[in-house]
Amino acid sequence: MFDKERVSEIFGNIMSDYKEEDRFINIVETCEQPNSDEVRTILLKLLELVFPGYYKDRFYHFYTLDSRLNVLLEDVLYNLSKQIECALMQKEEYKDAPCNSLSDEAEKLCLDFLSSFPKIRSYVETDVRATFDGDPAAFNYMEIILAYPGILAIASYRIAHELYELGVPMIPRIMTEYAHSKTGIDINPGARIDKYFFIDHGTGIVIGETCVIGKNVKIYQGVTLGALSTRGGQRLAGVRRHPTIEDNVTIYSGASILGGDTVIGHDAVIGGNSFITSSIEPYSRVSIKNVEHDIKSGREKEITSGEIGG
Repeated sequence: MFDKERVSEIFGNIMSDYKEEDRFINIVETCEQPNSDEVRTILLKLLELVFPGYYKDRFYHFYTLDSRLNVLLEDVLYNLSKQIECALMQKEEYKDAPCNSLSDEAEKLCLDFLSSFPKIRSYVETDVRATFDGDPAAFNYMEIILAYPGILAIASYRIAHELYELGVPMIPRIMTEYAHSKTGIDINPGARIDKYFFIDHGTGIVIGETCVIGKNVKIYQGVTLGALSTRGGQRLAGVRRHPTIEDNVTIYSGASILGGDTVIGHDAVIGGNSFITSSIEPYSRVSIKNVEHDIKSGREKEITSGEIGG
């Protein structure tokens, strides 16, 4: 058994540590911040609203699609509005507001968000089409929706982006970081991405907050659309830091495109492992010169059993 006195001493020290003032890690009021687990659950329900035939709750059975989606929508309305209410407490203008005093504003934001759902679904549909058209290994649309990490990341981003545009803090980032943890694809909810967006393979992709991406853009694994430097820290908040990718651009694996003044012109192709910090004209082809390879054969001289020890 553990030493009771030692356990009591440790417990007392921890409780004293909680009581130190002016430490942000000591927040214990549950209504002062969103619940990240609940936000992730809501995201999965929203994905079910995007793809009603693909994301199903196995614990509930309904006779009609209308009844199932109606119950799901009411569930999302109630729980998302509660999380938005908690998130609003983080905004400067509401920091002194009492708990549960922001319900009207939260309900309005929730309704405004859900009103945008046909738009979200229309964009995601183009993303699925672009993935199928761009990937000869794709069997059909169903396989893409059920199995492709790129679609999970993009659909989660599309949902989160609408909340971001409405000024809802924290919740959009919790959603996209959940998709990031599942797929290895990091899309900031503030990025602006047009229709027919195709992510191939996807692992290691990073798309920054102020990035702008046009229509029919294809991105492969390991691509970074990032900032030249973040040493300015919070002084750079709200400043354009990430590149613009115009329509019909293809960016191959491992490329890094950095800086808020960097524009990749329409119909350009960026080769793998390129490092770009200045603008590229439309229709350009950017590639790294072939590196000379020194290849040595791995085959050794065959030794027969008669030669061993002889």
